[in-house]
This record gives sequence, structure tokens and C-alpha cells, in this order.
Amino acid sequence: LFMLANWSLEALKWKYLIGKIEKVGFFRSYQAILAGIAVSSFIPNRVGEYFGRVYILKTASRIEGILITIVGSMSQLLITILAGSAAMIVFIPKYMSSAGFGHGYLYYSLVAIITALSLLLLAIYFRLSFLALLRERMLKNRLERFRKFFRVFGYYRQKELLVVILLSLARYLVFSTQFFLLLLLFGVTIAYTDALLLIALIYFIMAVIPTIALTELGIRGTVALYVFGFFFHHTGYAPDAGNMGVFAASTILWLINLGIPALVGTIFVFRLQFFRKTES
Repeated sequence: LFMLANWSLEALKWKYLIGKIEKVGFFRSYQAILAGIAVSSFIPNRVGEYFGRVYILKTASRIEGILITIVGSMSQLLITILAGSAAMIVFIPKYMSSAGFGHGYLYYSLVAIITALSLLLLAIYFRLSFLALLRERMLKNRLERFRKFFRVFGYYRQKELLVVILLSLARYLVFSTQFFLLLLLFGVTIAYTDALLLIALIYFIMAVIPTIALTELGIRGTVALYVFGFFFHHTGYAPDAGNMGVFAASTILWLINLGIPALVGTIFVFRLQFFRKTES
């Protein structure tokens, strides 16, 4: 049920964004999401989602569709970075104070850098129209055929971008809660707030590691074990039982949220129209 909620929110977000160039129903949007997951299984960092989704479009420019999909991915990545950055600020003094990292100039410098970068990313996101202006300055008469596609960054007002980022936040809370429930299911006793802190850090680390969906399973499990190792050490939790629970939860989460949707998505991939009659 959480998996359905997770991808339903993503489908709503993409439908909302892509509506600027073509009206897409919720079911078609959901098909596009699943097809994107299937294609991205073989391409690093799920870049294939951009290409898998846009072939659902019937009339709109697919290049514009890819750029609009990137806007949606930016909002999700921004939530991951902001949550991960906040988690890092709390995690270091809470779980690494014994190593001397939780205080002093080094820690406060890190807090200042993280805060500044977070504000900068927020400013860039809510000023996407600036990118449309920037392409006019940079490309000028060069690559004329591509200049027009960058206008998509000027399609969205700040209120619309706020709706998109709120949908991304809702989706983030859904799959984070999924992880927490699976931890409980596999016998890892942890408070919801502590779990969200550690999970946010795991997703943050995963966001900066280049991975292919097929290999992400092992990497995610390794990162989860490393991060939760600090929690087990800090609380005196039995690491052997805890590690088994964390790895099992991470594995099942991957199967539910990516494995199953990718298999279903292959059905829609074979139904996609890769070439239009008007295209050479």
C-alpha cells in the first residue's frame, strides 16, 4: 500500500508538471512512471527514468518532457539533500561526539557550510526561470535549435514549484516510513524520530553515490549497516541481530519500491511508441 502511495504521489507530481506541454491523465502518468523505473534499472542513478517517461507523450516535445522530468527530480533530490543535511547536523554530535567531531570550530564550520549550500539550492530551485534567462546569455546564436527547449524552466511560478516540492516531501515521508515499519517488522527496536534521522542520512549518502538500480541493493544495504552501526554502538543494541534486521528491511524495501514496479513497468515499455509518424 505504501508503494502504491509512493508512486501515486510521483505520478501526480509528473502529471502536474508535464501538464504545461501536454495534458496527461493519472493512469497514463502512472504508466510513464513504471516504464521509467523499468528503463532506469540499467542506467546509473536512474537517469533512464527521464527517457522512459517521455515516450508516453503523444504530441509534446520529448526534449521538453525530459527537461520537465528533471525539474521533478530536482525537487525530490532537494528534499533528500535538505533532510540529509539536517540529519547530519544532528547525527554528528549525537553519535560521533566521542570522536571529538560533535563540537568545536570544525563542526560549526560544517553547519555553516551546510546551511549556506541548502539556502543556495533552495534559491536556485525557486528561481528556475533564471535558467531560461541564462541560456539566452550563454547560448546566444549558438545551438539555436536547442535554445527553445530551455524555455520550460520559465513555465513554472513559485507557487507551482512549492506544490511540486510539497509532493516530493510527502513522497519522502512515505518511503521513509516504509523503511521504519520494515525495521520494526524485522525486530529492530527504534523510535520513529531516531529512525527518520538515520534513514535521512542513508538516503543522502545514496544520492551522492553513482549506482545502477540492479546494483543499488547491495550498496544500499552496506550504507544502511554502516549508518545504523553508530546507533547500535551508541545504544548498546546487539549488533548481530540488529544488522540482520537492517539488511533485511533495506532489501525488502528495494524489492517493494523498485523491483516489483520495474517488473510491471516492462509491460508498458513494450507498448511505448518510440517513433512518431511525423518524425524521421
